Amino acid sequence: MVLSGQGARNGLVALGKALLSSMRDLLPIVVVIAFFQLVVLQQPLPDWGPMLLGLLFVVVGLTFFVFGLEMGLFPIGESMARAFANKGSVTGLLLFAFCLGFGTTIAEPALTAVSAEAAEVAAEGGLIDPDEQAREEYANGLRVTVALSVGLAIVLGVIRILKGWPIHRVIIGGYLTVMVMTWFAPPTIVGIAYDSGGVTTSTITVPLVTALGVGLAASIKGRNPLVDGFGLIAFASLTPMIFVMAYGMLVH
Repeated sequence: MVLSGQGARNGLVALGKALLSSMRDLLPIVVVIAFFQLVVLQQPLPDWGPMLLGLLFVVVGLTFFVFGLEMGLFPIGESMARAFANKGSVTGLLLFAFCLGFGTTIAEPALTAVSAEAAEVAAEGGLIDPDEQAREEYANGLRVTVALSVGLAIVLGVIRILKGWPIHRVIIGGYLTVMVMTWFAPPTIVGIAYDSGGVTTSTITVPLVTALGVGLAASIKGRNPLVDGFGLIAFASLTPMIFVMAYGMLVH
């Protein structure tokens, strides 16, 4: 009972620190918005009540999200990476890396929003039929394309860690490919492709993929977690641009 009570108190203290950290992180945003609204635009803030309530929800949500990452996602990602490395199953590790990249990307709310907006604009621009089914198929196709690209990107990143390849060579080669494809891809898909590379590195993908890279690098002899463990997110941002531009060439 004493240990349980002490653990609960430690948990509450850690939660309180996370809450204060979230408030400190959001403070600059609040100050900037208030300054431009009251000083530059010289207009009062509308609907104080709902705005403050929404801000409270943001602080609490961000706090629990960060707290959950530290308690659950980071440890499980690192432990699974170490388990695969210790088991010596490269095939299982690569399959896990692909499924992790694919699954976390499909679940990204930012990607869902961008895909839906892209489908809406494509329908309005006459690139696809303006009915609901065509928009849904376009959005789902975009999401699956991005998810496949991220899954393959994480596999490539894991292979880089296993082989010890210099990250800059892979990244430079990838961005040269992006530059070449930009010349040939339809202009209507280029912007979406570049944005797709950004939305994949969001709330769900980043914690698990980072934990995977760090845990794997820490488990392999001769690998430095600081040097070799990071960089998977760069691949996750790069490959969607290539795949989405190829998707645009196929669809348009």
